[in-house]
Amino acid sequence: MARRYDSRTTIFSPEGRLYQIEYAMEAISHAGTVLGILAKDGVVLAAEKKVTGKLLDLSGAKEGGYGGSGEKIFLLNSNVIGGVAGITADANSLVNYARTAAQRHLFSYNEDIPVEQLAQRLCNLKQGYTQFGGLRPFGVSILYAGFDPHYQFQLYHSDPSGNYSGWKATCIGANNGTAQSLLKQDYKDEITVEEAVGLAMKVMSKTMDSTTLGSEKLEFATLTLDATTGEPKAKIYRPAEVDALLEKHGLRKKDEDTEMKS
Repeated sequence: MARRYDSRTTIFSPEGRLYQIEYAMEAISHAGTVLGILAKDGVVLAAEKKVTGKLLDLSGAKEGGYGGSGEKIFLLNSNVIGGVAGITADANSLVNYARTAAQRHLFSYNEDIPVEQLAQRLCNLKQGYTQFGGLRPFGVSILYAGFDPHYQFQLYHSDPSGNYSGWKATCIGANNGTAQSLLKQDYKDEITVEEAVGLAMKVMSKTMDSTTLGSEKLEFATLTLDATTGEPKAKIYRPAEVDALLEKHGLRKKDEDTEMKS
């Protein structure tokens, strides 16, 4: 029955469903896990990178870079970080759109764009792609971690339908149900960034489908306030820093094959 109504995004089924949008959301449930935690003094994002093969060149990461292959966390503006789950090519397009929108706002008003306004801009674009024939929805969900002077630190989630919502802690991608349960169990309102980092590491270690846990499979970022200037400070961790963080929390998992060879 569904096949009669899923050929275009503009066709409703008799139950009032848009199957193409549901398929886009289903694609996200198979993507790498991305989680966000809102703390009283910052926001934490963590993301799982899907390593597609042993021959993938990660030389950029080894030389102190961020390892561009399969990047999941992006700096959208000086006050906003985005974590993406879904089709990478779609995510790159939306990231470029978000960066352009943020810079236009800065040029027009000489201030950083409010976090919710940036989320709305992207959601308006995504919703448009569900409304017109000949287009398909963006197969991407995004977590926005940001700060503005009026609402302080914020965490938003948007999906392919163009819907968005604010969260204290949430997770998207594969195994999001397990991660949500762990977050509900351990999250508390007065959590600090330091505690949120530990919680994020704990949740990722229990939800990732991997026997190894290291910088090649995990990205990490925090948004805090600079102690000197009071301005938002975004930090996307380099691979060596991610490994050090895992060691600190006792969660560094080594490849069993490597251990056997050594």
